[in-house]
Order: sequence, then C-alpha cells, then structure tokens
Amino acid sequence: MRLPYVDNPPNFTSEDDKQVLERVKARRGERGLLPLDLALLHAPKVADGWNALLGAIRTKTSLSDNIREIAICRPALINQAWFEWNAHCPLLEESDSFKSDKSKIETVQELHPTSAGSLDDKEWATLRYADAMTRDVTVPQGLFDEVKKLFSEQEVVEITTTVASYNLVSRFLVALDVGEANDKKPEFTTKVTNPTSSDKNIQS
Repeated sequence: MRLPYVDNPPNFTSEDDKQVLERVKARRGERGLLPLDLALLHAPKVADGWNALLGAIRTKTSLSDNIREIAICRPALINQAWFEWNAHCPLLEESDSFKSDKSKIETVQELHPTSAGSLDDKEWATLRYADAMTRDVTVPQGLFDEVKKLFSEQEVVEITTTVASYNLVSRFLVALDVGEANDKKPEFTTKVTNPTSSDKNIQS
C-alpha cells in the first residue's frame, strides 16, 4: 500500500477510537480486520462512518444476492479495483441465480457487454445501470425507466446507493493500492484490459 497500515490490532488510546475499532471488528467477525480496515483506521471517525454505510449496503437492503453483487462487481471491474473484484466475484458466483447458470459470470466479466447473454432482465438492467453510473455518472432516461419498471422504488434506491458506495470503495482501494492488488489482474482481463479513453478517465 502507498501508506503503512495501522498496527493490527491498532494501539488506540482514545476511548472513542477504541469504540470505533470494536464496531469495525464486530462487523468483520471471525475474519478479523482486513487490509481495507487497516488503511481506513488511520482516520477512525471516517472508518466509523464507512463501517456503518457499507454494513447497511451489504446486509440491510432488500436486494437479492445476485443483484447486489452485480452492482458491486461492475464498478470493481470498470475501475480495475481488483481487491474489490476478488472479494465479491466469488459471492456473485455463489448466488442462487449464478450457481444455476455458470455462463452468467462471463457477461459480468466483459468490460463492454453488447448483449445480456444468459442474464435475466433484472440482472441485465442492473449491470447497465451500474455501468452508466460508473462511466458517465448520468443515467439515460430510457435506462432509468427500465430499471424503475423492473424494481420497486426501495430497490431502485438500494441499487443506486450500492453502485455509488462501491465506486467510493473502488476509488479508495485503487488510489492507495490497498491489499497491493492493483497489478494483480484476473486472468480473464487479458481479453478486456485495453481501456478506452473514457475508461482511463474513470481512473483519474
């Protein structure tokens, strides 16, 4: 990483910071602190807010696993945040929809998919919505109307906040090279790792 990680466990003296650490540890459970946590804990109050937001995104929405993980994996792929991709692609592959059709992951791995492949309507709409938010920020009205037709208003907000939050995560990971993963591209990216100029701008 471009900064040193905090000690594991961190040597906090402030009671407030110690409470933050306990909340982060409670969310991580048996896995313990991740490299991401050890980077964020340089700024404990930021880590606390991050922990609350991402905890809600991961565990407190009504989204199915496949929809949530598509909304997470697309920003990871487009932004080349391989630490994020490596953590979440297996979760997507383990979702019921993807377990029953192994070919679906191939579409999610494509940088510029031109067809849905075997993705269902909701999965394909989520993928394109995540791509629009990540690449262009502005979502075309026609695509938004499609998403709104397929999902409840609560789900639209949850998908939108998931994509937005994991753009935050991916940009933090890549900027600091958390987990030393920036140069560890998955094998499938040899097919797609010549980004267009707009893709390169996403990294700037």
